[in-house]
Amino acid sequence: MDWILGDLLDRVGDIVTPEAPATIHGDRIISWRDFTHRSNSLARAFLAAGATADDKVAFYMRNRPEYSECFAACVKARLIHVNVNYRYLRDELHYIFDNADAVIVVYAAEFRDNIRALKPQLPKVRLFVEITDGGECPDFAESYETLANGRDGAPLGIERSVADGLFIYTGGTTGMPKGVMWRAGDFYQGLLDVGKTIRPVPETPEELYALIAESGRGMVSMPTCPLMHGTGFALMLGSLMSAGAVLTLASPSFDAEEAWAAAARHRAERMNIVGDAFARPLVQALDAAPGRHDLSALTSISSSGVMWSLEIKQGLLRHLPHLALIDSFGATEALGFGGSVMTKDGVVATGKFTVSETSRVLDDDGRDVEPGSGQSGWLAGAGRLPQGYYKDREKTDQVFRTYDGVRYAIPGDRCLVDADGAMILLGRGSICINSGGEKIFPEEVEEALKTHADIADALVVGLPDTRWGQAVTAVVALRDGEPLDEAALRRWVHDRLAGYKVPKRVLAAPRPMRADNGKADYQAARAFAAEALGITLS
Repeated sequence: MDWILGDLLDRVGDIVTPEAPATIHGDRIISWRDFTHRSNSLARAFLAAGATADDKVAFYMRNRPEYSECFAACVKARLIHVNVNYRYLRDELHYIFDNADAVIVVYAAEFRDNIRALKPQLPKVRLFVEITDGGECPDFAESYETLANGRDGAPLGIERSVADGLFIYTGGTTGMPKGVMWRAGDFYQGLLDVGKTIRPVPETPEELYALIAESGRGMVSMPTCPLMHGTGFALMLGSLMSAGAVLTLASPSFDAEEAWAAAARHRAERMNIVGDAFARPLVQALDAAPGRHDLSALTSISSSGVMWSLEIKQGLLRHLPHLALIDSFGATEALGFGGSVMTKDGVVATGKFTVSETSRVLDDDGRDVEPGSGQSGWLAGAGRLPQGYYKDREKTDQVFRTYDGVRYAIPGDRCLVDADGAMILLGRGSICINSGGEKIFPEEVEEALKTHADIADALVVGLPDTRWGQAVTAVVALRDGEPLDEAALRRWVHDRLAGYKVPKRVLAAPRPMRADNGKADYQAARAFAAEALGITLS
């Protein structure tokens, strides 16, 4: 089935209950009637500025309703979404805008100084649009609210294509971010394929429209992680296409108490997170005030991108036993490698997933890894896949490979295959540590450390070592008030893993070294550890 997202949104806007919420952000609620009007007006404004099909629109903002509106405008106008990490500094921002060939940049007022400084270096940008938050719009930009309200809001009435695209820039673990080129409909189908392993999903647009017509509205979905990263973006997109409401948090950084309060107030039904960095504070907030919030409407919490530990899942289910905890493993390059669902009735080990029907675990020669063999392999996903990386043929050929006539995405994740056929994730091959000839996957050591009561978070890196080649080195964040007992932590790991995996050193950092989306910042952890130990990195 080919899904044309602009056509879908036109039809959804016609049949959804007009007063149903499309976006919720703090006290601001935008109905589907207004959302449709505003996104249509924005789409017309983008085209009036000279944008044409397949031109790129850069989104430079935190989580807010305008992200959803701009995305809807893009797919309606046949323009391509480009996510921008709002934490980037000016050189990094320039790289994204320039590499993506952005012709429109939509940004929040808090980032005006960066845009003003970069504007002379961005000759390809035809239109800057500022979300002014009630202030004055600078003379080099157009006011977002003026564009959203300045036209009649009617559907565009244009013919769209199954080839209409979207980009998701992914940082990976090495090099500059790369734009993963998806056909928008393929990305949406990929989300449906992941969803059908958990619940029934519509197979055709007609089935989707019938469901919306029957209910009048979709589910309230709360992405707690940034929309500019794949996990948050996916939930936003899925919610919009099913006439749901996208509930975003108003604080600039994640606040667990705010999340629970918003979920209770707006009767959120789905929430997504990125592993323990989000789940742990959520559990702590529940522990601090059990029963404070009515979360009976919430049916599931899903996570992807990083490890979500058994201990933390059990903490959530202790307070909310009705939940399904969905641990989905995928990548920007392939959405549905595998997954697991844990409820109060069953335990799922950390990092263990059921492999999807379109995935394989391959050795270095492209052969299937035998279940129970103890041999690690590369995770490979088929099915709906992106076209490759924008303007990077070499990287595209490295990651997207064909075996037995089937095209696979192999972004670099290593895993074992258990005797029962389940996949046990080891980690990203590009951050694998080679110590004394032994390959060590950081996430395995990190999970062992995080089971210790004193540890709030942990990252493991390899540092140059004259004896071992690379020395396994842990950077930990301690729970409040706990002292660092390096010897005890090394013994703790030694009791759980082979001796060669035990960190040679354990260092305490003042904060968890993770990005806002919960993903590990191994570069920062490695730099911190090297400085603390007086090691010069090449």
